[in-house]
Amino acid sequence: MLIKRRVHACLIASTMGSLVLVMMALYGAFGTHSPSSSSLRQDYQLMGRPLYKLDLGWPRNPELFTGNVFAVAVDQYAGVVYVAQRGDNVPKVLVFTTDGDFLMAWNTTTLEMPHGIFLADAGSLNPTLWITDVGNGPHGHCIKQYSPSGKLLQVLGTPGKAGHGLNPLQFDQPAEIFVHSSGEMYIVDGDGGMNNRLIKLSKNQEVVWVHGEKGPGPGQFNIPHSVTVDRALRVWVADRGNKRIQVFNSITGDWLGSWGGCFTEDAPYSVRLTQDKKYFVVIQLNTNQISLLDAPPVGVIGLWDRKSGAAPSLRLLTDFLFHHNTTGTADVTAAVSSLLSCPVEETKTPWDGRYDDVSA
Repeated sequence: MLIKRRVHACLIASTMGSLVLVMMALYGAFGTHSPSSSSLRQDYQLMGRPLYKLDLGWPRNPELFTGNVFAVAVDQYAGVVYVAQRGDNVPKVLVFTTDGDFLMAWNTTTLEMPHGIFLADAGSLNPTLWITDVGNGPHGHCIKQYSPSGKLLQVLGTPGKAGHGLNPLQFDQPAEIFVHSSGEMYIVDGDGGMNNRLIKLSKNQEVVWVHGEKGPGPGQFNIPHSVTVDRALRVWVADRGNKRIQVFNSITGDWLGSWGGCFTEDAPYSVRLTQDKKYFVVIQLNTNQISLLDAPPVGVIGLWDRKSGAAPSLRLLTDFLFHHNTTGTADVTAAVSSLLSCPVEETKTPWDGRYDDVSA
């Protein structure tokens, strides 16, 4: 069994501001909004090109956030932003335009404690929102599909009952869901509950495979907290308790590799791909930072020079300044950033692992 290591670059930016708004910026949600003051916007460049813009004037009425903001989904086609928040007697989802104007609050009593939110069928006539609910009340421990106006469409799992069964399907604090354009679903379950697993459902919502158990080994989890799928159909899971990201084959569920070199100080809480699919965006909550990890969606991870055996390296721009706002005003303070090396541990050969031999 061959063990190869590929060094990746990890660009880390510290912030005390809203992680949610930065995630929106990384997805390009603010690309057309004109700020009222140029001092509220900072351009961040990577290798000489604009990467994203942080707009501290968004939204126009931040006092509407009456709970703890926990998740965000952006419909770039409709120009709409869905923000999930937690708290007693607060609307669980607020809806804004990408310009920051308030549209509506969902009037629903079916959400207890939202954890993850995912926009499915974006760009279609009927987009929907999938929200994982980690509450312990009669509506918790399940995943719900809503219309853009907040109408409950369907429920996955057994509301109010934590469990590990597959027929009927049960969850225990499901953390997040990713819905592929094919209709297939990938679910990480759970956020500190009895389950530590990655589940794939077919477009008919039948269980295709279940992978994982609690532990530190390959394919094991300790609080699988976030999931995304790249263009090569590899499944990436933020394994929070083990301070790493793990990669799986979406067809079989087989483990392909793990990635932990950037997460020795704090665990990855959320993993996403940027809109251009060139970088991973990883949130690390305890250190209040967002990491940009070079991750082309085809076959670079695990790739090496087969003649010399040397692992290639990638350099990112080191002069990457982040700004944070701790007072709610336009006053910002520059924070430092750093460039780290991220080794990827791999225990599959590139020939049989389908890990780095995929073409776009």
